[in-house]
Amino acid sequence: MEEQQIRTIGEIRKMTKDEKFKVLGVVLKSSIRKDKNGKNYWDIGIMDSEGTIEGKVWSNAQWWDRRDGQTLVAEPAEAEFFRDLTGKTVGLAGQVTEFKGQLQYNFNAVSLVNQQKFPPHQFVQRSPITEETLERAFLELLEACEGPVGDFLDFVFFKKNLWESFKTCPAAVSHHHAYVGGLLEHTVAVARTAKNIVEAGTAGGYEADLPVAIAGALLHDLGKMESYRLVPAPVMTVAGTFHDHIVLGYSRFEALAREFGLDERLFLAIGHIIVSHHGCREYGSPVLPATPEAMAVSAADEMDFRLFCWKHSVDQMEDGREISDFNPSAQRRFWKWEQSNGV
Repeated sequence: MEEQQIRTIGEIRKMTKDEKFKVLGVVLKSSIRKDKNGKNYWDIGIMDSEGTIEGKVWSNAQWWDRRDGQTLVAEPAEAEFFRDLTGKTVGLAGQVTEFKGQLQYNFNAVSLVNQQKFPPHQFVQRSPITEETLERAFLELLEACEGPVGDFLDFVFFKKNLWESFKTCPAAVSHHHAYVGGLLEHTVAVARTAKNIVEAGTAGGYEADLPVAIAGALLHDLGKMESYRLVPAPVMTVAGTFHDHIVLGYSRFEALAREFGLDERLFLAIGHIIVSHHGCREYGSPVLPATPEAMAVSAADEMDFRLFCWKHSVDQMEDGREISDFNPSAQRRFWKWEQSNGV
């Protein structure tokens, strides 16, 4: 694939039906399936520094081994180097199509490229906010927690050496903040919003413990450190798939709290935030938020997720459009509202 022909995923997402493209990126997922005629086809997801797209490789597609020369592969399902493409850099040639009113992508050529010349980590998406900015914001939130709560947070993130892994961890493999640094970006946003909710509630006469709310927000997704790993793109771990980040996060929190000697009432209050932060049982929380602090964190978590979905959807829209495509994660279309000139 010639580099001058390659488009970024950001550019591809703005293409319209029938437009063709070539893209170079790291594979997020690759699975072989059977069509109605019993022929192999592939579901492939690919990432570059601007985002991700998913598409299908049908049975009539071409598969190339371009690691050393150019070899057309007749039976890709039988070729060991094509069986699991996850984490490898590939080139895809494709076309924008439409299915049931939704744009989708068909890839008609797959090229496995030289991994040394095109290292996978070069194509991994990262948080659009710099690590230094997010770290500074995180430390400001931690400093707002005085006394034993602040001491406990310092113990968790710095004395137990979780910080280096936490600040690079993704927040998901899809849906929201599914990139390097995504967990830190999401956590800071949730903690800031929860802090504002608690402060507004306190001003309105609703009593709440601000350090507990901030601590719960900073720790609410602690289990994602065990749920996802970078290969270098984000993938789900076995534990994350079958235990889920809420269970993993509470388990780690409990062990750290016992080791630290956290006061039992603080342990219960912060732990309740972790296990209830998804807001309802249908979304994976074993209990519903039952304290002002837990309700603030749950609302902030939901708000950051919805806002991310909104921005992701409207950023993909062509100039002049107001209504986004249907967003399956948020289960809605979004409106890019702008004030009319002269109003």
